[in-house]
Amino acid sequence: MDAPFIRPVEDSDAGAVAHIYNHYVLNTVATFEERPVSPEVMIQRFAKSAEGALPWLVAECQGRVSGYAYAGEWKPRSAYRFAAETSIYLDLSCLGMGMGVRLYQALLAALVAGNRVHTLLAGIALPNPASVALHERLGFRKAGHFQDVGFKLDQWVDVGYWLRTL
Repeated sequence: MDAPFIRPVEDSDAGAVAHIYNHYVLNTVATFEERPVSPEVMIQRFAKSAEGALPWLVAECQGRVSGYAYAGEWKPRSAYRFAAETSIYLDLSCLGMGMGVRLYQALLAALVAGNRVHTLLAGIALPNPASVALHERLGFRKAGHFQDVGFKLDQWVDVGYWLRTL
């Protein structure tokens, strides 16, 4: 695989981003959403991150959006304004090829350059050894574990939180 071209998201990416995400919505516990998300909803999510001066990046491989990573508001209360939650999703054809590391590194660099966020949190539905390994490789450490907080695909799901201070 050629190295991905990583850039800020554009509204025209909404269909590709929704397509990638909706696989996870419908087939996995990686997200707790249970209904597919439209491109229009994705555009609203892009705008919400932009309003908070938080990055949303896409990775292109061979001219198509193959993954995305973003930071969003952790919680709406004022005292949380220097914390953000990060997420990353890859097209299935790109798993295990190092794209996630490169995309996440670009997200971290954008967050450092933005000088707005102090603490990052990443929620991971467990078990998910690949996501845990990615986050720990990038300097996150486990900060909490919640048992049976989600119910999806006929199963109770634990969520762990990984934290990194910038």
